[in-house]
Amino acid sequence: MTVIIIFFAAHWFFSLLFQSMFHHRYAAHPMYTMSKRWERAFFILSFLAQGASYLNPRTYAIMHRMHHAYSDDKGDPHTPHRHKTAVQMMLETYRIYIAILHYKFVLPDPKLAENVPTWPAFEKFADGWFPRVLFAGLYFGIYATFAPSLWFFLLIPIHFEMGPVHGAIVNWCGHKYGYVNHRDTNDKSRNSLPIDLVTFGELYQNNHHNAPNNPNFAHRWFELDVVYLVMRLLQKLRVITFNNPLPTR
Repeated sequence: MTVIIIFFAAHWFFSLLFQSMFHHRYAAHPMYTMSKRWERAFFILSFLAQGASYLNPRTYAIMHRMHHAYSDDKGDPHTPHRHKTAVQMMLETYRIYIAILHYKFVLPDPKLAENVPTWPAFEKFADGWFPRVLFAGLYFGIYATFAPSLWFFLLIPIHFEMGPVHGAIVNWCGHKYGYVNHRDTNDKSRNSLPIDLVTFGELYQNNHHNAPNNPNFAHRWFELDVVYLVMRLLQKLRVITFNNPLPTR
């Protein structure tokens, strides 16, 4: 059982880390810069961390920019305020994601697609069935070897949809539940503690919508943005360079 718990937690948090740090804070909001070599390393690390649920960074970035541009309004691709359930919200999100991925979605503003990181050859490979089947084999192999009962196999579907599961939690909870630090965001964003303990800062949605280009999503003394701390370490290691002066808390 211990191996299964460690494996699930590792997939959960590493997938979340790279989705937040690379897809969200780099691709959607260019909060920092890095060399082309490091950018491609992040492409590969994100793919390995997300596994079968790999999300295309270009598509993610465009959708997230739409979310900010039309937050909780008609053009928002994943607001909870136009859907009765989180499942309905994510089904619409999936439909829009696939359309953008295959260049079949008419963007309301072409600027939403400007300056997003792309690596066409790798993205084509990562979005293919072959690596997803390999990841599926890995998941089943680990559970078949270490799961103490068949009940643990119910966790496997979460591995397949890890990225979308994170997105569903953040977008549903972060615009429905919690407290508000900033009341001038013109949307219904919230900071969702204590749920954020398992989302590494992503559920400080009200803070983020108030200052979308601030790399630190934690604005009060009791808030902690784990991904920001990792980014600060990468800055000290000269892997990344923040585009704006670092905020003070």
